[in-house]
Amino acid sequence: MRFRGRTRREAAEPLPAPVPEAPAGPPPALVIDALGRKCPIPIIMLAERIREVPVGAIIAVLADDVAARTDVPAWCRMKSQDFVWEETLPRGWGFHIRRTY
Repeated sequence: MRFRGRTRREAAEPLPAPVPEAPAGPPPALVIDALGRKCPIPIIMLAERIREVPVGAIIAVLADDVAARTDVPAWCRMKSQDFVWEETLPRGWGFHIRRTY
């Protein structure tokens, strides 16, 4: 099957290097390391420790379970906490949550 408008030269051009995302906020006041643990353990660890930081502070949850990418934002919506941003790490992701109450 041939595609019109696409030539081999266009397909061979190198893709631009990905630009790393800049942090969207202040550094986290607390980092919860949940690497190697399956969900919902990262959520449980977050729920247990979120009250250790003052209201308005950022908490980072490090997790490498793919389910955490949907579970952490869903937990934030359910508990009215702000999901600030997600960063991709060499192993897993870092989820940044702002405590709202």
